[in-house]
Amino acid sequence: MAEMKMKDRPEFARIPRHVGLIPDGNRRWAKNRGLPAELGYAAGLAKGIEMLDEMIDIGVEEVSAYGFTQDNNKRPMEQREEFTCAVVGFVEAAMERDLSLRVVGDHTSECFPRELKPFALSRQGNGKLKFNLLVNYGWNWDLQHAIAQGRDQTRIQVHDLLASRDVSRIDLIVRWGGTRRLSGFLPVQSVYADFFVVDALWPDCSAEDFYTALEWYQKQDVTLGG
Repeated sequence: MAEMKMKDRPEFARIPRHVGLIPDGNRRWAKNRGLPAELGYAAGLAKGIEMLDEMIDIGVEEVSAYGFTQDNNKRPMEQREEFTCAVVGFVEAAMERDLSLRVVGDHTSECFPRELKPFALSRQGNGKLKFNLLVNYGWNWDLQHAIAQGRDQTRIQVHDLLASRDVSRIDLIVRWGGTRRLSGFLPVQSVYADFFVVDALWPDCSAEDFYTALEWYQKQDVTLGG
């Protein structure tokens, strides 16, 4: 399977160093099949691992991806239980890959999976891909941390005060599910990111979706405001 992907993969002159992934559409995927909405999360888990393998194979240095947000905790109990189970399963599978993993989110909350707390306290693993998984993450939580840390520091970069300071600037964000918004995804790190939307729902995603995003990325003029 890996050999087939390598053979069919287009050649790219420029690979983004840091890619952000927003895997949206799990609930819609389930409903379209007459299934309870919460069953979409398990379907998305396997696709997440496939996409992670693709990132490693293609040579991306850093990946950040949404697991679930603080706002997602407003959903019905059965959905919260399923997406929590999905992210724990994803981390277990991810740690079998060639990567280092950090979970970024409010680990002091009861909504944070206890199985993932060690990953929130320190980066685990020493593989070649730096992977950041956002779990119980909120943009306001992140920025409030910077405000609290920076009250008496006027000459330090805001990024260095964030709860997510271990996450570097993002070059390309790819969002599945057709929705054209960031949904609070790492607002400081995303400030100069190119943003590509895939209409396919996340459980239907494929490596070809990412190749299309990379082909589009080749044509973007990266100036960082200069």
